[in-house]
Amino acid sequence: MAERLIEVIVPTRRVDSLAPVMDRDGVLAHWRVSENDDVCVWKAVVSLEASEGVLDELEERLGGEVRFRALVMTIEATVPPIVRETKSEPDEAKPAVRVPMRVSRAELYEDIAGASKVDHLYVIQVVIATVVAAIGLARDQPAIIIAAMVIAPLLGPNMALALGATLGDTALIKRSIRASVVGVSIAFGLSLGLGYLPGFDLGVGEIDARTSVGAPDVALALASGVAGTLAFTSGVGSALVGVMVAIALLPPTVVMGAMVGAGRWHDALGAGLLLGVNVVCVNLAGVVTFLLKGIGPAGWWEAERSKRASRRAIVIWVSLLAALVVMMVLHALLVVGV
Repeated sequence: MAERLIEVIVPTRRVDSLAPVMDRDGVLAHWRVSENDDVCVWKAVVSLEASEGVLDELEERLGGEVRFRALVMTIEATVPPIVRETKSEPDEAKPAVRVPMRVSRAELYEDIAGASKVDHLYVIQVVIATVVAAIGLARDQPAIIIAAMVIAPLLGPNMALALGATLGDTALIKRSIRASVVGVSIAFGLSLGLGYLPGFDLGVGEIDARTSVGAPDVALALASGVAGTLAFTSGVGSALVGVMVAIALLPPTVVMGAMVGAGRWHDALGAGLLLGVNVVCVNLAGVVTFLLKGIGPAGWWEAERSKRASRRAIVIWVSLLAALVVMMVLHALLVVGV
C-alpha cells in the first residue's frame, strides 16, 4: 500500500496545533490514542504523496518542543480497505500543489544514511563480498560474482553521498566518503595477493572483461544510478537487487587489486577506470534524479545552501566523468598499440 501511519507524540498543551495538520489533503483518517496531563498521542493515516508535507508542517509547528516526536510506519494492509474520497468540484481559489509521488524525505534519509556508517557489520560485509567475488573470478563463474554484487556493500555509501550532496548535508557527505574509502581500501588490500595464489588465473574471461571500459559501461552505470535512486525514492526495495548487479563496484576493485599485486599495471588501470566510471555515474545520476524527484531540505533557510551544494556536486561529477572518458580513450589506444 502507499499509505503511511504517522504517530505523533506532542505535549498536551500544544495539542491544538495538530488540528490544521490533520485537516490537510491526504490525511485519510486520524484519531487521538491517549492523553494525560503531559503528553498526547495522536495517530493519522496519510497518503504517501502527502506524508512529507505533513511531517514538514509538524516539524515547523512543533519542532521546538522537547517531547515532540513523529513516528512513520508503512501500512501493509487495512481491513476494510481505505477508500480515498475525491472532491467533485476542486477549489479554484487555491492553486494546485504538486505533491511528490515518493517516500518522504525523512524515510529516504533513514533508509540511505544508515549505509554510510562504518561499523563491524559493514567491514564484515565488505570482507565477505570480496572473498565471494574473488572466488567467482578465480572460477570464472558469473553466478558466484553476482552473489558478491547482491551483497553490494559499496553501493549504499555512494547513494548516501549523492543524497548528502543534494541536501547540502556536510556531515552525511563526510560519513559517506569515509565509508566508501574504507570499503574500497579493504577490498583492494585483500585482493593484492590474489595474483600470487596458485590456481588464480588472471586471464579468465570474467577478469579480462573488467580490465577495460567503454561507452556502454558509462551508459549502463548512468542508467543503473537512476534506477537505484528511483528504487530508494519509491520505496521499492526489490528493484535494488537488479541495480546491485548492474552497478558492479566490488568486482572491478578486486580485479584492480589482483592486477596491481601481479604487476600488470595496464590491466589494473583498466579495472580502476571501470570502478571510477561506476562511482562517478552513480553519484551524478543520483544527484540529478534526487533533484528531479523534488528532494530538498525542509526549511527555506537551507534551500540556498542545498542548491549550491547540488550544483557544485554536478559540476564535480561531470568534470570527473569527462576526465575518465579521456583516460578511457587513451587506455583503448594503448590496448590496440597506437
